[in-house]
Amino acid sequence: MSESLPILRIEVVESPIDVAGLLQEVSRPDAGAIALFLGTVRNHSPQRQGVTHLEYEVYRSQVRDKIGRIAAEALERWQVLAATVEHRVGRVDVGGVAVAVAVSSVHRAEAFAAARYLIDELKERAPIWKKEHWDGGAEWSLGS
Repeated sequence: MSESLPILRIEVVESPIDVAGLLQEVSRPDAGAIALFLGTVRNHSPQRQGVTHLEYEVYRSQVRDKIGRIAAEALERWQVLAATVEHRVGRVDVGGVAVAVAVSSVHRAEAFAAARYLIDELKERAPIWKKEHWDGGAEWSLGS
C-alpha cells in the first residue's frame, strides 16, 4: 500500500472532460481498482422529451471548497490512493460528459464506495445549477 497521502484534484472546467487523462491521473502501481463515473447529458428528463442540451453554472467561490469537503469525507471513510472530480460549466450537448469522478484504491470495494459517495454528495450539496434546454423552452434547477 502506498505510504503517501492520496492525490486529489477538483476542477470546474469549460472544455470537454478528458476521460483518458483522468484515468491516467488516478492510476497507481499499487492500485487494484479504478472506479470511474461519468454523468452524461441525455435527450430526455423525467418531465420531458426532446432535451437538446444542458447549461451549467456554479457558485465559483464555493464549489471547489464544497466538493473538497465531500472528498475529504470520502478519504476518511475509504482507503483511496487517488481521486479526481471534474465538473463542466457552460453548454454540454446530449451525449457529452457533464461530470466525472475517478477513484483508485487497492481494492474494488473502496473504489466503488468512494466514487459513489463523491457523486451522490456532489449532486446533493455542491452549488451547481443546470438549465435544461428543449425545443421551445428551458428551465433552471439545482443539481448536476
